[in-house]
Amino acid sequence: MKSNSKKRIVVTGCAGFIGSHLVDKLLSDKQEVVGVDNLTTGQKKFLANAIKNKKFKFINGDLLNLSMLKKKLKNADLVYHLAANADVRSGFKHPKKDLEQNAICTFNLLEAMRYNSIKKIVFTSTAPIYGDVSLFPTPENAPLSNQTSLYGASKLYCEGLIQSYCEGYNFQSWIFRFVSILGARYSHGHVFDFYKQLAINKSNKLKILGDGFQKKSYLHVKDCISAIEIAINKSRKKINIFNLGSNEFLNVKKSARIISKKLNLNPKFTFSGGKSGWIGDQPFVFLDTKKIRNLGWQNNINIENSIKMTVDWLNNNNWIFNKRN
Repeated sequence: MKSNSKKRIVVTGCAGFIGSHLVDKLLSDKQEVVGVDNLTTGQKKFLANAIKNKKFKFINGDLLNLSMLKKKLKNADLVYHLAANADVRSGFKHPKKDLEQNAICTFNLLEAMRYNSIKKIVFTSTAPIYGDVSLFPTPENAPLSNQTSLYGASKLYCEGLIQSYCEGYNFQSWIFRFVSILGARYSHGHVFDFYKQLAINKSNKLKILGDGFQKKSYLHVKDCISAIEIAINKSRKKINIFNLGSNEFLNVKKSARIISKKLNLNPKFTFSGGKSGWIGDQPFVFLDTKKIRNLGWQNNINIENSIKMTVDWLNNNNWIFNKRN
């Protein structure tokens, strides 16, 4: 990433789905990268190529450990903060997890940055911060509605905290609100769940949460990384906020059909019912991405192909299901 040339870059959540792709991209650009991950959900296997690179250093550490962060962030110029609890569906079963893994970890990271005079942070936020919004496609300046998930609420708090540090301590930030991301190393979400039911558990029925008509937008991880790169290179305000997504959406039932056809299966669909799949699920996610597109970005992989490519990766990497049990 051009704007990061000759800098020491820290990536939290480096062994995660998106984080590991970011690490690979930064290393391909000859950057020096320090990756931090506690491997709770991240996979060391995702870093197989990175670990062979002399410019990469891996730290098995928890962001709840502030003293560790203060030491390990020394001499860094830029931080990509991807570490988080991303289990939206189960948030209300363990409410403390979103507080600790999202809010408190972000506070600790900002304090460690302040301690080391690091002023630049890239933060991966999420579409659920918009709550039960009724404006579609949803722009970055949409009025914030009622929060529907602890995950979205915690990410929104993190955004506010980062913006406060920008004002109070002269930080600079890039905040990206993602739709669901697909692609290689994908390890949770509806494609993962559907594939597991059909290909791993060998079920002739596919249980779908909700009524199947929930409408969702998705983005391939390669397009996600390219959007982040373009925004950092071209948008230089103190606080830079971007939606990331595609200009299309499809319903969950259509996605299930794509996955079933890709697996050459014809399962019977069953539905739990209701407009939402679970408490906190947004029945319609479709973000306005004009702002990032105005910088010259466009996604190159459509949703259907993103789903198929994800299924291909899962076909070749069944080991991930043992890791995610």
